[in-house]
Amino acid sequence: MALLFLSAGAPYENPKLDGDAFSRPLAGLDEGFLRGFRQGSALFHQAWVIGPSQDQTEITGLGPLYNRLSCIACHVKNGRGPAPDPENGIARAMVVRLGPPGRDAHGGPLRHPAYGGQLNPEGNPGVPGEGRAIVTFDEIETRLSDGETVSLRRPRLSFRDLAYGPLDDNVRISLRNAPPVFGLGLLEAVPDDEIMRHAVGQGRGRPNHVYDMAAGRIALGRFGLKANQPDLRQQIANAFAEDIGISSYLFPEPNCTAAQPECRAAAGQEIELTYTRLEASLAYMRGLAVPARRNQDDPRVAKGEALFREIGCSACHRETMKLGPVGFAPWLSGAEIHPYGDLLLHDMGEGLADGREDFEAGPRDWRTPPLWGLGLAGRFGTPADFLHDGRARTVTEAILWHGGEAEDAARRFRGLTRAERGELLAFLGSL
Repeated sequence: MALLFLSAGAPYENPKLDGDAFSRPLAGLDEGFLRGFRQGSALFHQAWVIGPSQDQTEITGLGPLYNRLSCIACHVKNGRGPAPDPENGIARAMVVRLGPPGRDAHGGPLRHPAYGGQLNPEGNPGVPGEGRAIVTFDEIETRLSDGETVSLRRPRLSFRDLAYGPLDDNVRISLRNAPPVFGLGLLEAVPDDEIMRHAVGQGRGRPNHVYDMAAGRIALGRFGLKANQPDLRQQIANAFAEDIGISSYLFPEPNCTAAQPECRAAAGQEIELTYTRLEASLAYMRGLAVPARRNQDDPRVAKGEALFREIGCSACHRETMKLGPVGFAPWLSGAEIHPYGDLLLHDMGEGLADGREDFEAGPRDWRTPPLWGLGLAGRFGTPADFLHDGRARTVTEAILWHGGEAEDAARRFRGLTRAERGELLAFLGSL
């Protein structure tokens, strides 16, 4: 086993790099856990159908309103989603969160009285889909210190075919792309105090505090683009409810509003995602390994890593975190991982602001995304559209959009020579 780990890099990494690089389980998982992992994989990949169905009872309950038929439709090969369709601008792998100003009883964002918390473009037969989100881009040229120019694109969001009335000017709207889903079990195993100690020690970054549905209390948020979910189980159950219209014991109500009588009439009366299937989906998310790093002996990668620290990127993209107990993979308990993220909120400036608060996250706040696997985005048929709304077509564009707390790091990136920028990008490509 030790030789296997030495040859495979870190024990949580998957060394085989191909089209399944984001989809393989951690090495060493026992057969009992792997049975749940495989069942969860099937649920993640299959298209859900309208219930009841005598032939496909495992995957019934679609809708009445939904975004896509399956999880994999947005999380392409377990990676990020693509930018909107270039032909018509329809955001197919993204969601649009929306609601009026204010907070609900648990401190979370209010749901829109007609559309709910999220725009669902598709509906079962007889149930009007809510409408289409259309994204177009304005090109903005920016010049770096050595004269090189980079074209950035700023998204503009509009709506078409809104079925339940217009959206008022005061509606808070957030366009969010599907993030990668591997390595999440490791991030869940980072103890709260490990996250909080970094927030206090660095003097930048702050936690989000969100509502834990199962515990019935406020807890540290760590999943979602604004760290608005406390754990993987709730993150998964919320995605089933909002994205596919599948109810569970955590979200038992159909995703219909009082303004949608056809939706309410078509909604099933039973819980659609059983406890066993939710746990299988959880096993799949927890068990996914991280792609192994590459080219670490390349001198350009080593220089780029030093620059990453020197210009301040590592202040938020934290290289190392220590795990607590890992129940499903006990040999990883206490191990160090290298996610290059801190699970904290950071003010990213007005350029990246959406219009919506999310518990304690403001419009300018986003959780630092982990960078592990970044260098494989765009390979093996996976999309390479970065940032929360997919606006950045390259890592360079993503860095140049950084503002707020990260503005100084972006400014120093602009000041690097072309060779130095190449070294920094070589390092990021090795992750």
